[in-house]
Amino acid sequence: MLTSIKDECAIVGIGQTEISKLSGRSELQLAAESVKAAIDDAGLKPGDIDGMTGFTLDHVDEIEVARNVGIPELRLLSRMPHGGGAPMSLIHQAVMAVASGMCKAVVGYRAMNGRSGARYSSGVAEGPETTDRISWGWYMPYGLLTPACWVAMHTQRYMYQYGASDEGLAEIAVTQRKFAANNPRALYYQRPITVEDYYNSPWIVEPLRLYDCCIETDGGAAFVITSTERAKDLPQAPALIRAVAQGSGFDQEVMTSFYRDDITFLPEYDLVARQCYAQSGLGPDDLDAAIIYDAFTSILLFQLESFGFCKRGEAHEWVKGGTLDIDGRLPCNTNGGQLSEGYVHGLNGLAEGVRLIRGASVNQPSKNLDHVLVTSGASMPTSAAILGKLD
Repeated sequence: MLTSIKDECAIVGIGQTEISKLSGRSELQLAAESVKAAIDDAGLKPGDIDGMTGFTLDHVDEIEVARNVGIPELRLLSRMPHGGGAPMSLIHQAVMAVASGMCKAVVGYRAMNGRSGARYSSGVAEGPETTDRISWGWYMPYGLLTPACWVAMHTQRYMYQYGASDEGLAEIAVTQRKFAANNPRALYYQRPITVEDYYNSPWIVEPLRLYDCCIETDGGAAFVITSTERAKDLPQAPALIRAVAQGSGFDQEVMTSFYRDDITFLPEYDLVARQCYAQSGLGPDDLDAAIIYDAFTSILLFQLESFGFCKRGEAHEWVKGGTLDIDGRLPCNTNGGQLSEGYVHGLNGLAEGVRLIRGASVNQPSKNLDHVLVTSGASMPTSAAILGKLD
């Protein structure tokens, strides 16, 4: 019988640097700043932290962050693979460590100069050899070199099979930019766009336009997880972890799972959704808001369907009419998301999920938020979590 982790742990601290196109400092400094901010936010000291988890893609070593922040000893050092699929896997690792008694408090972080340094939009034709490149080697000769190209393949097939227009994608882009325009942390603060702006923007890879694609930014973000019992004595309202899961699907590749029988959905999301609902005892009707990984507008459609907010092939219509706006059925990416706040590989989105539970978002919905879904990247092994309030 599987052990339930529901409500065993909570996020008690979040930290985030400014988001920019030129940070002017090293990724180590960005990591140290965000980790220190998260520890301070939690009302803890560096000596209270005994575990760290991060991305395999991060250029910053955990022990260097620990030395710079003043964390004396670590019992857990864990890095999670698969880029955008990793964010909630960091939660997964931290919860297992704390719930099992292996650690008392764990920090997770991501720091990247994603605009002034290595840019993910630049493609994969060059770089270090990895097993992913074996798969990508089948696609690169045909010009499929970038994440935008890869996601466009799934999107084009979805739109063809379900008769979808790009109206839903336009609404996602415009809504999230509206949130960012009201968010002082966002790169696009005070810079809204209209539907006309969306349609006038250039194609990147059809059917994806410029405003369908996330922005490249520099920045860092971090969180602190401890036990729920301990969280009750800390200054911030805790974001309880009702569920957290990770997984990969059949015939899984990283971003290029094109040999499946049907590429209009992503079965790894179905797997993660089932686990989250089973752990929490919740369903889509219980979720009040969401932070949905939005490297591209279209991947929201796949996730909304996998998590049961609508049926397969219906999300392109379901998102219309303000569904994802601040007073809609599912306020989504209220920080502006990676489309318009900034791209810190999803951990800035987790910070916003915690703010929503605390009631501290600059775009806080008027309705009560008991549960918030937070997801990770698409078309790769992925992860998700459901956050809740302390009763």
